[in-house]
Amino acid sequence: MDAVFSGLASGFEVALDPFNLFLVLAGCFAGTLIGALPGIGPINGVAILLPIAYGLGFKPESAIILLAGIYYGAEYGGRISSILLNVPGDAGAVMTTLDGNPMARNGEAGKALSLSAIASFVGGTFAVVLMSFFGPALASYAIHFSPSDYVALMVFAFASLASLVGSNPVKTLLAAVIGLMLASIGIDANTGVARFTFGIPDILAGIDFLVVVIGLFGMAELIHLVEQQAAGTLKTLKIDKSFVTMKDLAFVKWTILRGSMIGFFIGILPGTGASVASAVAYGAEKRAARDSSKFGEGDMRGLAAPEAANNASAGGAMVPMLTLGIPGSGTTAILLGALLLFNVTPGPLMFQQRPEIAWGLIASMYIGNVALLIINLPLVGLFARMLTIPQQFLTPLIAVLAFIGVYSVVSNPHDLYMITLLGVFGWFLRKLQFSLAPVILGFVLGGLFEDNLRRALSISGGDWSILLTSWNSVILYILALLVIVVPIVVGRMRRSRGEDESPKAPA
Repeated sequence: MDAVFSGLASGFEVALDPFNLFLVLAGCFAGTLIGALPGIGPINGVAILLPIAYGLGFKPESAIILLAGIYYGAEYGGRISSILLNVPGDAGAVMTTLDGNPMARNGEAGKALSLSAIASFVGGTFAVVLMSFFGPALASYAIHFSPSDYVALMVFAFASLASLVGSNPVKTLLAAVIGLMLASIGIDANTGVARFTFGIPDILAGIDFLVVVIGLFGMAELIHLVEQQAAGTLKTLKIDKSFVTMKDLAFVKWTILRGSMIGFFIGILPGTGASVASAVAYGAEKRAARDSSKFGEGDMRGLAAPEAANNASAGGAMVPMLTLGIPGSGTTAILLGALLLFNVTPGPLMFQQRPEIAWGLIASMYIGNVALLIINLPLVGLFARMLTIPQQFLTPLIAVLAFIGVYSVVSNPHDLYMITLLGVFGWFLRKLQFSLAPVILGFVLGGLFEDNLRRALSISGGDWSILLTSWNSVILYILALLVIVVPIVVGRMRRSRGEDESPKAPA
């Protein structure tokens, strides 16, 4: 424990250096702006700015502090377009749209933005505290998660989808299957066989996540707005000056805590990321709620849970990177590459050999989370006023952001046609009252599920019993079964109790 406090003390000396402090603030602010742009996300933001940090000759600790600030700043910023435009800033912000955007449409944009900022702050700070004191021990446990354990985790996540969103579990599962089908497009990594490409060379490498999320959310929302405008049914959104109150925070305090814990522990598992963490946190909160009828219609708990989990997972993903040299997410893989670029090798000895980098980064994350809260809360009113933009201007603005966001990252004109096609498909699904979030989650989880299933079967030589050989897997399968069975049993018990307690007609 003394070593932790002395490490943090030396880390704050590094982080509070005027130049490094400036980089923390600059990274957080730039990350917020990057995260707010639909589809750019933290991974692209860090990748774009890495060459700049290296080219300017920054010290390793200064460069990693700047890039980490962009990382968790972008996790903050992703909520802005999700809440205001119903277009997720990145994969982790998909779940934020479910209740965040309905709150904005109900005239509570200010409350939604401020609540999400506070939930993000708590989640991020919670993760940094746990990382400081228990990081190495937790990373050692996470590294023993085998491919078969990851398969069980994905099964649990898919089981959660049934009660995750929407009122029709069948449509929810069908939407997830559509996402799985989209994830299977491209060349099979094991056999080299092209799957569902229909002779189109541009999709041999598969469909980029950015294209799917911008098409299904951004372009579908655009078509929906145009349809309403043409029919004359477009409603003017109410603009309020609401702000989250102490009563609201008291209502969601346990929600934020649960979301933070789920996000952090899923974040330390290499390869999972914020999308899995926010989905599991949302599903867990919906099942834990006594009254979940408002979820999907603007429930504060449905916003606070994924936002806390989203930012906690960003901190959790740092743990295996720093302590084991194993990236916990796509963005931390780039951060790992940045460290290697500066001839720094992350791992168990990094805290002894390069404490100025390890502890300086951790200390900067404490400062960065506070800075993000200070930066974001005063801007809530300004962000909320985006909804005052007339719809005839807002519609082309969404289109411009969508096309620029996609082309600036993938640089392939074919993908512009693809997002248009997916936008029409997403609009068609909305007309059929399908939720689009399970499609995105099916797409994200599908790749993880297939990769780990193949690895597990390769290890066992095709023996499927490997999927049940560890206690981690067995526990996750039991939880998945309970997620499906318990709501059905509870629903029947409530219906039978209601029938028993209903007043009988007089004889």
